[in-house]
Amino acid sequence: MSKSPLEQMRLQTPHLIPPLLQDTLSLGFTDHTPPICTKEIASLFPHLSQLPRLHAISHTKRQKQPIKVGAVFSGGPAAGGHNVLAGIFDSLEGGQLIGFLGGPSGIIKGHYQNVERESIDQYRNLGGFDLLGSGRTKIETKEHLQQALTTCSQLQLDGLVIIGGDDSNTNAALLAEFFHSQECSTKVIGVPKTIDGDLRNLFVPISFGFDTACKVYAELIGNICKDAKSAGKYTHFIRLMGRSASHITLECALTTHPNYTLIAEEVHYKQQTLHAIVSDLCDVIEMRSKAGKEYGVILVPEGLIEFIPEIASLIQELNVILNKVDPPSSYALIAGLSPKAKKCFESLPEKIQSQLLLRRDPHGNVQVSHIETEKLLAELVGRELNQRSFTGSFHPMTHFFGYEGRCALPSPFDAAYCYALGVGSALLIQNGASGYMTYLSNLHDPIDKWELGGIPLASFMHIENRKGANKPVIKKSLVSLDSSSFHTLVQKRSQWAIEDDYCAPGPMQFTSDCVLPISVLIDQHKENNRGA
Repeated sequence: MSKSPLEQMRLQTPHLIPPLLQDTLSLGFTDHTPPICTKEIASLFPHLSQLPRLHAISHTKRQKQPIKVGAVFSGGPAAGGHNVLAGIFDSLEGGQLIGFLGGPSGIIKGHYQNVERESIDQYRNLGGFDLLGSGRTKIETKEHLQQALTTCSQLQLDGLVIIGGDDSNTNAALLAEFFHSQECSTKVIGVPKTIDGDLRNLFVPISFGFDTACKVYAELIGNICKDAKSAGKYTHFIRLMGRSASHITLECALTTHPNYTLIAEEVHYKQQTLHAIVSDLCDVIEMRSKAGKEYGVILVPEGLIEFIPEIASLIQELNVILNKVDPPSSYALIAGLSPKAKKCFESLPEKIQSQLLLRRDPHGNVQVSHIETEKLLAELVGRELNQRSFTGSFHPMTHFFGYEGRCALPSPFDAAYCYALGVGSALLIQNGASGYMTYLSNLHDPIDKWELGGIPLASFMHIENRKGANKPVIKKSLVSLDSSSFHTLVQKRSQWAIEDDYCAPGPMQFTSDCVLPISVLIDQHKENNRGA
């Protein structure tokens, strides 16, 4: 592939790395108290649930020992993934990196390639997952677990690094526990990846790719804000990627200051109906119209549709019917609905109805990226304004920003963060750790203060119903309504609704410092003050 001047510059940009990780031969880990797991999780993961949290410290210099590590991209792409591979590769001390092709199915089928310096050097600091490709295959059945064991044993891997989100790291936990039970020497390490930002906990403040995606979306939103005020006649409904959590929407709102921002978790907490949401939007549009502003910008999280009470109930019923009817027909699905759910379904525009009937994803979830919630809201707002005899002007424009942010060139933060995660993953394997997620702390500080650790994967798992069965999964981290970042949005809402306090951040700057996203910085600042 040809490279643009910017890509060529990025290839030549040295990796930033915390001083702590510059000499991995002098690093070891100290144990901390094992995190608390529920009895049910402990029974399913008897080994992982007993593991201590690990923290990297300076240690007696050990002998150089080349290792052989496999790595796989799992799930959707996120900016910085290639730097994770680069970090692993550069830390193998003369060892070997095996890249599994096409996601977890590459492990099951034994499809892989040797990652050589010549190839990895063509991907440093660049976006995408195209060196290896990715996929959404779940390694959870006995057959898949055994096939993965066979592949890793035949390749004599010292370690396997699974780069993915909550479901992918759930796979990593299952593999680590299974490998331990089978006395397999391959260590399994997970890396937190998802642009949605919903893979986080007390020790993992952010998943990689989130910062880059938000910066890409914020640039586009900022441009639209300027266009809205310039044209003075359009109301823009912008849906932002984020399957279950509204972290991206919150971050972009704090960055660009739109006139109205919906947060799905707030809608769920308040049990706001679709009518109530539409009514609130109409109130803002009418208020702006009276102020002579026949335009505006509204942010909508992708997962909103599943948080609206009556639609959430409808989806739940549809999921049950879909699991029973194969192949499903529209008639069978609708006929099987309760009267209340059927009434809700029939009140929706036909296009939204058809989108709700689409086949579910491999995890049994509604494919919310295919449901045009922004168009649903725009249409319903138009209807409501007509019923109110609105005398102003309402011309809706709809947008969906999703895939544009997944494979962008990684921001300076994501580039450095991912490389350090790769180095840290290799170091955990070299120290015999398995069943851990690599994490970096002190990310709100300059990079020379970043620290490394490992958190047992079992520690943030819970039981969840998937396709009618209870399964152990890593719990998604949703926007906390108690967080400082959400409170900041609430405090600014009234001002931003009527005033045009738009902020256009412009294109991402690749020569800037490694700074956390605004929402994460705000929350980290509160945590630090609480600790002090």
